[in-house]
Amino acid sequence: MNKIRFNRQTELSPNTPVDLSRVKIPRFGRFLEEFEPGVTFHHPRGRTIPASFALEFAGTFMQANPLYLNREYAKACGFADLLVSPLMVLNVALSLGVQNNSEQAIAHLGYYDVQFLRPVYAGDTLRSQSLVLSRRWRGSKPGIVRVRTTAFNQHDQPVVQYERAILIPTQSPSTNTHTDAVKVGSAETFTVELPQLTTVHSPLTTALQAGDIIIHPNGRTVTDEHMAWSYRLGNTHPLHYDRVYSNARSGAMSGEPIVYGGLVFAWLEGLASRDTSENALWDVGYTEGYHTQPAVSGDTLYAVSRVLSSEDGPPGLNAGVVTLQLIGVKNIAGEVAVNQFGAALFESEATKPHSERIAHKLFEIMRRLLVLKTG
Repeated sequence: MNKIRFNRQTELSPNTPVDLSRVKIPRFGRFLEEFEPGVTFHHPRGRTIPASFALEFAGTFMQANPLYLNREYAKACGFADLLVSPLMVLNVALSLGVQNNSEQAIAHLGYYDVQFLRPVYAGDTLRSQSLVLSRRWRGSKPGIVRVRTTAFNQHDQPVVQYERAILIPTQSPSTNTHTDAVKVGSAETFTVELPQLTTVHSPLTTALQAGDIIIHPNGRTVTDEHMAWSYRLGNTHPLHYDRVYSNARSGAMSGEPIVYGGLVFAWLEGLASRDTSENALWDVGYTEGYHTQPAVSGDTLYAVSRVLSSEDGPPGLNAGVVTLQLIGVKNIAGEVAVNQFGAALFESEATKPHSERIAHKLFEIMRRLLVLKTG
């Protein structure tokens, strides 16, 4: 054992003069000028996910899939241990990148091509890095940056990859209105590495048939708990937990601290899980999605799912691949939203004029699941 001897501490502050010319205010995050397409940011820190943290996340975000709640069930399905919820994996990967990617951001604009590539088990340690794909200048307006983030486990194996678009302010006035981009190939197919899965007996009987619209009955009122969860997952943007900061802003993203969008995403997926993903063997990924309205403490979230398609899964496994659309609304029950807005609820808000957007709708995304068949 290395023994280190320190001098006894003495009180220095009364006799040390204050020099206000030496004040420093560190800045984190980047302005638009600082995002060079082709540059990779290796995000600081990493995060070990113990079983207790993974179970707490799954419980808090109302996850019903036993893969994330029941170690013995996960092993019976062929996995090595309790799985970490994919939404927790995504949240940790994204949060680790905030200090580089978005701590100066005005808003997160969208998720694209989210791919879960291999299991993350309780006890694994994740790190992440982001490649700047493009930078769009919009004159004096904030610009749009697109990054591709990959998270790795302690064995340097990729576990999740996704892209996101971020609204970033410029550091100084600009008249540029062009787009800088780097050409990076995007494969039409991707490989997921899973253990040999076993189809276990399941008491669940929910059938997912193309065309079905599933209104998930329970809602979830968000409290100030969201502020602690933002930082617990590593998200360092003060918009989510600093009331002085958020009150000093202007526009739609001002006032009370905004609920970190990844938490809204996780709650909506959890609300839907009993009816759609409780029987899933793997969360394949998410194609494209948007936070269309912010949420604050006191808002109540509801979820609605629409089954878009189903197809056979891998040979020898009693499972199929189901594609769904997940819709989130706030402060209005899902049944009321479907009755009030009809088919317009399932139309992309991104393609609508602002005057036609649904104020109660706060999230939309398309997802794919590998789901056990019933029988």
